[in-house]
Amino acid sequence: MVQMKKRTKSETRRRRSHHALKAKVLVKCPQCGQLILPHTACSFCGTYKGKPVGQVKSAKVKRATKKVPKEATAKAKTETKDKSQNKKK
Repeated sequence: MVQMKKRTKSETRRRRSHHALKAKVLVKCPQCGQLILPHTACSFCGTYKGKPVGQVKSAKVKRATKKVPKEATAKAKTETKDKSQNKKK
């Protein structure tokens, strides 16, 4: 097939003029003063419009909970293997 009409540089550039990245708008949390996205709960203090909406885990707790499931799954696998070996005997 043959191209019907070549897109001009101006047409291409006009179309791409909306592809630029835009800066995110941030507002200060009224409770703790951290910058957050508007209309969202603060991930630092757990408040929305000055009212508590949830508990926020500290960074140490978050890291610890991420590691626990891996260790727990490894322990669970070894326990199931031990149980299955006991049943076979």
